[in-house]
Amino acid sequence: MMIHYYQKGTAPRTLVLFHGTGGTEEDLVSIGHMLDPEAHILSLRGEVNENGMNRFFKRLAEGVFDEEDLTMRAKQILKEIEELLARYELRETALHSAGYSNGANMIAGMLYLYGDVFQKSVLFHPMVPLKSGPAASLDMAEIFIGAGLNDPIVPYDNTTQLMQELTQQGAFVTMKTYEMGHRLTLEEVEDAKEWYTA
Repeated sequence: MMIHYYQKGTAPRTLVLFHGTGGTEEDLVSIGHMLDPEAHILSLRGEVNENGMNRFFKRLAEGVFDEEDLTMRAKQILKEIEELLARYELRETALHSAGYSNGANMIAGMLYLYGDVFQKSVLFHPMVPLKSGPAASLDMAEIFIGAGLNDPIVPYDNTTQLMQELTQQGAFVTMKTYEMGHRLTLEEVEDAKEWYTA
């Protein structure tokens, strides 16, 4: 069982959170509450250790993903989520997700491989997860992407490509851009909340 944080909510929604590189299962909890204060919160800790930093999958270099590892771990994480939903009696809830950087890339990878496993996904500073492109229909998925115009880690055209590939698979994608590089700002979270609750 993955190390995780769970907080019971009052609405029939579960928001699964995925931290960025070096984060923990507690990093995005406050942001999860901002996005959806009534949802059940299920926040995961990545099981890859990169020089002492937690990640959800391995990389070969900065911005170069180990796609085989990503594919393997996406399958494992999806199975873990299903087990956690059963454990906390959340199987009947709507499943949403939010992630930052490496966590957003993990969500994107799951969407590419398995289709609309999440009804709504908030991706803060994501990249294209798999060069092969999405393999499944996303016509039931709604996705918010926050991108940095001068992000030193995630090239802007890469995030634009991600948006295009998700849209081509049928997803309803909203993308907003910001000037603050790779940082996650309050403005970005507030825009995501406005989108999420619309």
